[in-house]
Amino acid sequence: MEERVLIVKYGEIAMRGNNRQLFVKRLVETIRKNIDQYGSFYVVREQGRLIIESRGGDINFDVLVPKVNKIFGILGVCPGIKTDNRDIDSLSRVALKFFKEQGIPKTFKVVTKRSDKKYPLTSNEISAAIGGFIFDNIECIDVDVHNPETTIFIEIRNAVYIYTNFIKGCGGLPYGSSGKAVSLISGGIDSPVATWLMAKRGVEVSGVYFHSPPYTGERAKEKVKDICKIISSYTGGFKLRVVGFTDLQLYLLENVPHDKLTVFLKRAMMRTAEKIAVMEYSDALITGDSAGQVASQTLQAINAINAVCTMPVMRPLCGMDKQEIVDKAREIGTFETSILPYEDCCTIFVDKHPETRPKTSVINKIESKLDKIDEFIKKAIDDMEVIDL
Repeated sequence: MEERVLIVKYGEIAMRGNNRQLFVKRLVETIRKNIDQYGSFYVVREQGRLIIESRGGDINFDVLVPKVNKIFGILGVCPGIKTDNRDIDSLSRVALKFFKEQGIPKTFKVVTKRSDKKYPLTSNEISAAIGGFIFDNIECIDVDVHNPETTIFIEIRNAVYIYTNFIKGCGGLPYGSSGKAVSLISGGIDSPVATWLMAKRGVEVSGVYFHSPPYTGERAKEKVKDICKIISSYTGGFKLRVVGFTDLQLYLLENVPHDKLTVFLKRAMMRTAEKIAVMEYSDALITGDSAGQVASQTLQAINAINAVCTMPVMRPLCGMDKQEIVDKAREIGTFETSILPYEDCCTIFVDKHPETRPKTSVINKIESKLDKIDEFIKKAIDDMEVIDL
């Protein structure tokens, strides 16, 4: 008996010691959630990998691979064949058939891994036998053991698995296995990438977007929703909170030095996001800051902004330059939406020459005289819109 299967390989999870089964369980749950709508499948656990098998009928690799490979924690997938016929003649025929279906290359080799040491042939003998059979039955093909165009992998376990392709996945850790965090998401390039990177590390993320109508319009809000929908295609869902910030922004505009306005605005955002995070039992905040990229992201400015937070603030982009961030945004699919020309609230009322090295003590002293900030933040949270994507 032979059937098409999808071999799912994970990397970092395998090094998790006593917690490994918890990570694998979460990974299996996410896979089932992502693929159940496309058919009826088993997700079978084997040592160091998972096997997706159909409960009846065939597996459509073109549909299944993109859905599985977007799941955090998966190193990659191998579309292949599983067979219970273990004699070498049968394996050679199955391998030849599967090999032909993939398209005939100019050169190939066979690599065998034999977990079942009771099998009567060694790994090299299996490779030689199957490779010879393929060579004898396909014209105009050569064996190249050093740099083949295609490699046929044979794995002898309880069953035998045959595959040729390893399709790289996202890697990382299963989503939700590393706690929860609230991400401050604008409509720009950076914050969606930061959110995605933390989700890749297993953090369950939700978003806060600060909206300032009429200075930021509905198109800006829809742009952020579209970005979060893209992130949700990796996470299986995403909660976005839209917080109205116009009144607080105008209050700060009237009461703080203009060259320091952005620092005060970001401090207010961090205060607000932290209160929301506490409400949601989250463990950290996430921002898209990259050290030195703009005036509010110098180390002095970051220190002044951080001073209002009590929980950790994750800044996964801090060591990346702009081109690296852009490349990652293109890779995950958020870039084209992020560059749509709709402003967020951080870009309005910005001074032409903002202070780049604000002193925290000075900022604290000025803010101590602003007695309405907490009132504005409370109202903004009470009136916020919650959107499930």
